[in-house]
Amino acid sequence: MTAIRKAIVIGGGIAGPVTALALHKAGIEAAVYEAYPSTADGIGGTLALAPNGLAALRIFGADEAVREVATPITRTVLALGRSRIELPMLPDLPPLQVVHRSDLYRILHDLALAEGIEITYGRRLVDAHQTPAGVTAVFADGTTATGDILVGADGIHSTVRRLIDPDAPGPDFTGLLGFESVARHTVDVPPGTMTFTYGKGGYYLYWREPGGGTRWGVNLPQERPMSLTEARQVPRTAWLQKLRAAFADDDPGAELMRSTRAEDLLVTGSLHIMPRVPHWYRGRMVLVGDAVHAPSNSSGQGASLAVESAVQLARCLRDLPDVASAFAEYERLRRGRVEGIAARAARINRTKAPGPIAGAIMPVLMRVMLKTVLNPERMLAPEQRYVIDWDAPVSPVPARS
Repeated sequence: MTAIRKAIVIGGGIAGPVTALALHKAGIEAAVYEAYPSTADGIGGTLALAPNGLAALRIFGADEAVREVATPITRTVLALGRSRIELPMLPDLPPLQVVHRSDLYRILHDLALAEGIEITYGRRLVDAHQTPAGVTAVFADGTTATGDILVGADGIHSTVRRLIDPDAPGPDFTGLLGFESVARHTVDVPPGTMTFTYGKGGYYLYWREPGGGTRWGVNLPQERPMSLTEARQVPRTAWLQKLRAAFADDDPGAELMRSTRAEDLLVTGSLHIMPRVPHWYRGRMVLVGDAVHAPSNSSGQGASLAVESAVQLARCLRDLPDVASAFAEYERLRRGRVEGIAARAARINRTKAPGPIAGAIMPVLMRVMLKTVLNPERMLAPEQRYVIDWDAPVSPVPARS
């Protein structure tokens, strides 16, 4: 095991508490520092947890709590105009679980506190100073924190990523703007059915809410990216009017938009994907989650990959003799997997915001994708059957120079 006793974790969203829990299980003290002044209760829309993500959560006992608040998706359907194509599932795996981000956040936050993990709010990282023996985080309010390593779990606009590599790429805009809500209209499909729809005005998906109504999400083509603050400055009535116009000729899109109240509309902002990040670590600083591999929501794997990476980082620090070899092996274990999933998501993104030619051949294009990008055995099985053996020792590999 490395001589790591304490880790500074930057970011208190999803990846931060997960990383702290994994490090704690590996015998490493972790303290979480969040830039925002309070908890994120009630913030955010829904996200999907794939079977591999639930398997990773099981390592520190969070999977059952997630299932209690999630909606299982047991059937998926692709809608192309009036055509409906049922997508094959992997019968040997549990269903995808759709969970409110705020519920997942609360589960992980409470579990971290129960394990004695310190979470401090109002600490925005501005710098970090490394020595041969440790690293000191410097926050905007002038306070500092010192540990043996610093983990950047601070999301797609990561400060830690820039500290590791000032030339690191930032997120790429997918050409899509996200919205989510619950319509009062209840679609006539069996419970647990998620329908992916290519409408005339854009891509949307929907499923029945257990308590009534239909939850939907829209990826609307957008020429330029908008910050979340900028997007939410637009009145929700104006956004809803735009959505109703975009899906006026779609079934059930028109009824879903018509029966949605403006006050219930959630603007999730421009959708991004991380390009390849050249440097995952430097010295005693390392990245996890969206800070290093945000594959866009098209993958259905963003949260699951963040949990996996947290677990693999903790295993490497637990088993390998020094920080350099632990970080190198962590990157080796993760890079190929996350970049492959991100590439698949990027191909799907291009179908959500097609040009006029691609749009005209969309039905043919999607049937080809069903045999390639969306083929369950070829593409989804390696993603979803991935299970980390926590008890298996990590073998050392030579550290990169």
